[in-house]
Amino acid sequence: MPPRLTIVSPCYNEEATLPHSANELSAFLERMISLGKVTPESRILFVNDGSQDQTWPIIKELHSTNILIDGLSLSGNVGHQSAIMAGMLAAREYSDAVVTIDADLQDDLDAVEEMLDRLAEGYDIVYGVKESRMADPFLKRTTALTFYRLQRSMGIKAIFNHADFRLLSRQALDALAQYPERNLYLRGLIPQLGFRSTTVKDIIRERTAGSSKYTLRKMLLLAVDGITSFTTRPISWIIGMGLAFLLISVCMAVYVVVSYVEHLSVPGWASLMLSLWFIGSILLLSMGVIGQYIGKIYIEIKQRPRYHIAQFLKHNDDDR
Repeated sequence: MPPRLTIVSPCYNEEATLPHSANELSAFLERMISLGKVTPESRILFVNDGSQDQTWPIIKELHSTNILIDGLSLSGNVGHQSAIMAGMLAAREYSDAVVTIDADLQDDLDAVEEMLDRLAEGYDIVYGVKESRMADPFLKRTTALTFYRLQRSMGIKAIFNHADFRLLSRQALDALAQYPERNLYLRGLIPQLGFRSTTVKDIIRERTAGSSKYTLRKMLLLAVDGITSFTTRPISWIIGMGLAFLLISVCMAVYVVVSYVEHLSVPGWASLMLSLWFIGSILLLSMGVIGQYIGKIYIEIKQRPRYHIAQFLKHNDDDR
């Protein structure tokens, strides 16, 4: 029996691209239904992440005119990762599988059909791995590849060149729902589920309209979340730096003593000031890294909700 699929698409200020995306996703889902790869009850779920433009009114209009489209509106902007999680957990109640894809549809929509084939073969998680990033700006492409390599060097279990384009079975969704953390980094969290997984090729396309909402600042914040949520290696690096500076200080002490005995000491204001600034910056950096971990503990122990749902527009099965 084919699965009941929900395509979850997070949206933040996507009024320019939503009509095109809705048409593309609807046509694709209709084709999958006609081929018998998913059930007629399959849906598209647009998640409004506190948009400031006309995104939610457009979603409501699409819901009223298109039987395939549901809408979920969050009470405020909670971020890309939490918006995806909200959509997946909402769809989990009535879906056999969920695919997450950004509303700009830069990911290869045709790869979803291959994901469904892998699901039929018994895989619970199917990752879309970027085959080509030439459609991405140079800066985004370079920083992303650097970050993936940095993750790997830190021992984080993540899929190289994979963002948030993936398929999860109901079993994987049920397991993911048991993770209560507030500092969400799904690219590192989902591989920890341990279910049978595979990958499909994802060729990135140009945006049809609008501009990317993933600014450099947001990418850096996501990178910090990804690193500090899944490894304590930065703290180990601080210990290593501390030992290195201890060794340097011992060498400097020997140099000072020898210079004093040999009467070679001269005024060294410049070297002294440079040393003070250098050591001071290392200390501040170390405190900042430790502060990141303490801040995450502070957020987690309060156990506040990750998001609040303002409105959920959902078609009934007998509406079709």
